[in-house]
Amino acid sequence: MKLSLNRFLKSQLFGITIAFLILCGLIGIVESLIKTQPVFFKSVNLLNILLQTSINTIIAVGMTFIILTGGIDLSAGSLLALCNVLIGLVMLNLSTTGSFFQILAGAMVALFVGAMVGFMNGSISVRWRIPSFIVTIGTLGVARGLGLWIIRSQTENLIGRVTPAFSFIGNGTIQGIPFPAIIALIMVLAGHILLNYTVLGRYILAIGGNEEATRLSGIRVGRYKIMVFVLGGLLVGLAALIQTSRLGAANPTIGAGFELYAIAAVIIGGTSLMGGQGTILGTLIGALIIGVLNNGLTLMNIPDEIKQIIIGLVIILAVMIDKMRGKK
Repeated sequence: MKLSLNRFLKSQLFGITIAFLILCGLIGIVESLIKTQPVFFKSVNLLNILLQTSINTIIAVGMTFIILTGGIDLSAGSLLALCNVLIGLVMLNLSTTGSFFQILAGAMVALFVGAMVGFMNGSISVRWRIPSFIVTIGTLGVARGLGLWIIRSQTENLIGRVTPAFSFIGNGTIQGIPFPAIIALIMVLAGHILLNYTVLGRYILAIGGNEEATRLSGIRVGRYKIMVFVLGGLLVGLAALIQTSRLGAANPTIGAGFELYAIAAVIIGGTSLMGGQGTILGTLIGALIIGVLNNGLTLMNIPDEIKQIIIGLVIILAVMIDKMRGKK
């Protein structure tokens, strides 16, 4: 136990956690100086941060596995929009069936489409030896275009037209905790176990650390690289289900930039862009840092364009730190 504690205190995860706590403290101090009734540390606002961060956290867990193998997925936001459209249309067409079947059908189509697009991304990248960022840029356009075409660039309202029980997935609470946040934490825990306590996790780290040596050791590298893209797609499908429930609409324009926030959470959380090094818990802290920063700036009435600049600078700084770690 003592060895594990000492290892944690010397780890990068500990440093990221301290940075997160310092950020929270600074936002709380600044808000208390400029507002007579600060709300940042109130439980309602903290739960709101968890809710706002949940979608990014879920996508970022899948993105962590992809980046750990040396890949990247730039199509996550567009895939989420495509899944959102298909969830909405499927549920509308099944509006006369029972609540359980309606929700199950929406969930199944989201997970299936997410997995298939992830499989396509991974297979093309592996089979044709095309860098994944190029493949997923293409998929980004295809998925966005399909979503717009299928629904004719319109937004379909789902409230009152599908089962009311569907709203609980994105808006419900359990013991006061937002249900999406609970799902996100379960995905973080599952991802942590998968990465650290399974053969698949060891292979993923090995591939990112030295792909050629891993291949020469007899491991089928291509198969595992495809698997992480499928996993990433599944988690995007899950995120789309939650987002559709939260919005109560099928909107083909949502999700723009979601992949960038997910990548930012992964990099801020300490995962190397070169692959082979990173943690799921670090990704959770990274997502929380982005969520807290966005929330804090909103509470201080910072304009959206300035928020984007600040968050963009934080992402650049995280990448610079990652490069410096790589040189060391």
